[in-house]
Amino acid sequence: MKRFFKTIEKDSDASLKKPKPNEEIEEKKEPLKFLTWNANSFLLRVKNNWNDFTKFITTFDPDVIAIQEVRMPAAGSKGTPKNQGELKDDTNPSREEKKILMRALSSPPFGNYHVWWSLADSKYAGTALLVKKCCKPKSVVFNLDQIASKHEPDGRVILAEFETLRLLNTYVPNNGWKEEANSFQRRRKWDKKILDFVTQNSDKPLIWCGDLNVSHEEIDVSHPEFFSSAKLNGYVAPNKEDWGQPGYTSSERKRFGTILREGKLVDAYRFLHKDKDMDRGFSWSGNPVGKYRGKRMRIDYFIVAEEFKEKIVACEMHGQGIELQGFYGSDHCPVTLELSPSSNPKKEDTV
Repeated sequence: MKRFFKTIEKDSDASLKKPKPNEEIEEKKEPLKFLTWNANSFLLRVKNNWNDFTKFITTFDPDVIAIQEVRMPAAGSKGTPKNQGELKDDTNPSREEKKILMRALSSPPFGNYHVWWSLADSKYAGTALLVKKCCKPKSVVFNLDQIASKHEPDGRVILAEFETLRLLNTYVPNNGWKEEANSFQRRRKWDKKILDFVTQNSDKPLIWCGDLNVSHEEIDVSHPEFFSSAKLNGYVAPNKEDWGQPGYTSSERKRFGTILREGKLVDAYRFLHKDKDMDRGFSWSGNPVGKYRGKRMRIDYFIVAEEFKEKIVACEMHGQGIELQGFYGSDHCPVTLELSPSSNPKKEDTV
């Protein structure tokens, strides 16, 4: 009798665990819906704009959410090495800020996502990646060299590898206005590093998203003449190719074109939208007050491998107007990408 009851108990346990095979199948689901957004301080968006952003996420239901400009400091006490994958919580203010953020990310629908952080030492830059639990990546690293233990300075990179693709979330350094180490030189080095990455990692299709801090073509800015002649405090760069608004200098635009061409990559939004759209065609908008009022740029992108271009179902910017409708408190609006699912030859063979 004891043996009989044990057998029943075993079967009962097995029946309770029946959903597990389904869970494993769900984990292999390929991501098809993506969202990227420069939040311009994730904590501020949680405090001030979370209800509206939550409704947007619930409606669009992305598989992957890429965030830039998190502006939350990495864990670690003053004078000690920082843990760029963890939020700071060793002071009362930082503990409270972390609590607010994590509470928001554990509430619906965000509780359905795994979260990865790549953070700067201070409240500067930083990125986050949220991936639905049914789309679990094979690996996540935080630099272009793909070294597991290394984070890009200022937390500018999160690279996730899935079965069918790689997804690269970046917050690209601003070009700045001057020929100095933290401006032009830094951006040139970054662009070279990105070029090396896209040309040396072509074994799997890439989706590159984020605030790329460049407007590639004239159509990608609202006022080309304004941006091409912009100056800061009257300063004029010695090289004419570096003249103008950061993100719209001919030097940056040429390098970006080279990255797309040599990496065999396609700008998903421009692939679908050939004409200029003065209302919805830009992802960054200047302050509604001052000389940048109504001046806008498209600097947030989804760049996809050429082999994915026929899979692009939609790529949209969700902000409009100079009053920043749909920007959810940031100076950038969310951008979304939808792909069609891959065909499965094995399934077709069995039909």
